[in-house]
Amino acid sequence: VQLQASGGGLVQAGGSLRLSCAASGRTSIKYPFAWFRQTPGKEREFVSAFRPNNGAMYYADSVKGRFTMSRDTAKNTVYLQMNSLKPEDTAVYYCATSKVSHIILSAQRIGDSYDYWGQGTQVTVSS
Repeated sequence: VQLQASGGGLVQAGGSLRLSCAASGRTSIKYPFAWFRQTPGKEREFVSAFRPNNGAMYYADSVKGRFTMSRDTAKNTVYLQMNSLKPEDTAVYYCATSKVSHIILSAQRIGDSYDYWGQGTQVTVSS
């Protein structure tokens, strides 16, 4: 399974970006997906996750109400719509998915729960 993330860039505070994560090598995206982000010197941070068993999306408190995760099964792609961006959102954003069709709720915010990762896309928010 390969994941190709795209859509990052430079945006002013208050602006929006939409990240895409195209999955190949697997015919279905009905697997758990997640977005994480990382800045230099900091640990990888959970951003959002999708649970296929109930179709629910989960978000970190820091992005709740501003970011929206979605998926397009026909395109084998998941998205992260980011609105009202803040300078503290600046990071490399990674998408990830798992080999298994189910991750327990308590583990979905943990990076080690996922087996495949995209290459990352840089998001820079200027103040």
